[in-house]
Amino acid sequence: MKIPFIKMHGTGNDFIVIDNRPHYIQKYLDNQQLISFLCNRHLGIGADGLILLNTKVGYPFEMVYFNSDGRLGTMCGNGGRCAVAAAHQLNMIQNKALFFANGTEYTAQIIKKRHPEVYVKLKMNDVLQYRKENSYFFLDTGSPHHVEFVEDVQNLNIVEEARKIRYSTPYKEAGVNVNFVEKHSDYLFVRTYERGVEDETLSCGTGVVASAISVCLSENALRTNGYHIKTKGGELKVLLSYNNNRFYNIYLEGPATFVFESHIDI
Repeated sequence: MKIPFIKMHGTGNDFIVIDNRPHYIQKYLDNQQLISFLCNRHLGIGADGLILLNTKVGYPFEMVYFNSDGRLGTMCGNGGRCAVAAAHQLNMIQNKALFFANGTEYTAQIIKKRHPEVYVKLKMNDVLQYRKENSYFFLDTGSPHHVEFVEDVQNLNIVEEARKIRYSTPYKEAGVNVNFVEKHSDYLFVRTYERGVEDETLSCGTGVVASAISVCLSENALRTNGYHIKTKGGELKVLLSYNNNRFYNIYLEGPATFVFESHIDI
């Protein structure tokens, strides 16, 4: 069976996107090995994750996300932006969208198009709970994140250092995404190790949101112009509001880029 797909990336965080409304691979959804194969960079198509655009009553689509290990994932911010851009190309939505993902409603807006990039502004969930420890912050922005501040993030051996944290006692079973953040007055440089990929990804949407919130908490103030984020795969912007220990009106903004379209014979 030949299944069409779109290969996309959000600032280097790359995905296989399948319009699953015809239920092309419904019977394969429990096949972790198949999804892992599709995401394998040597044997398959290659990606950090697989996104299905499913039918959902009352919504133009539901986004279902799988990590590259083949397991069902939680919310993916860059994946959500790519899903919106793909849905727009497939004429499922116009410039605004209300869609369903990970048990939650999300809204998004296409703010600019410059082929092959589509700039998407995605509204994220409010963040009500977070934990500050001596050397790190822990919070859930759709996926769980452990955030640490470092001096020279570019030269950090991120995989070695992150695995010490990811496989430590608090996180070993459920896993955690690990973010290392270098603070500057006008931007943040963020690198992320993602569970499910079990390696560094070039960018992580929920990770840069977690990093921006952690910086706000560490500085005890909002950066009024938002948070300009640099990652190894590109640049993103995070806007947020904060009041009564609650972060709300959280937006993740940046490009979703089309790479190519093809099909694979399963």
